[in-house]
Amino acid sequence: MATIQSKYLGELRTTAQHLASGNNVITDAPLDNNGRGEAFSPSDLVCAALGSCMMTIMGIVASRNNIAIEGMEIETTKIMAAEPRRIAEVVLTFKMPANDYTAKEKAMLENAARTCPVALSLHPEIKQTVSFIY
Repeated sequence: MATIQSKYLGELRTTAQHLASGNNVITDAPLDNNGRGEAFSPSDLVCAALGSCMMTIMGIVASRNNIAIEGMEIETTKIMAAEPRRIAEVVLTFKMPANDYTAKEKAMLENAARTCPVALSLHPEIKQTVSFIY
């Protein structure tokens, strides 16, 4: 059974519907690639998916180990390569909520982020630069 139903809307826009929930996402080509830049680009969604996956897996580890991470944030920067046009690097800076994390907790959380399914699924040529601010 399908997970997502997508449609091309014209003018470099698409819509994707998550079939189980009915939630929708619209994409638009970026300004530097003939689009209007009025929504996430497909490559923006790849970067957002990476950050969301990292936080989700960290959340699983945190829950299992009674570590409070609610309020954690990520600033994500996408760096594109020109030839061929592709994501060259994703820079993710985690801002961790105030907590007295032990070295072991930090190691567990950081390992969870770096080994999430999306991180492991991206092509190895896409550089993933990940940092944590505690």
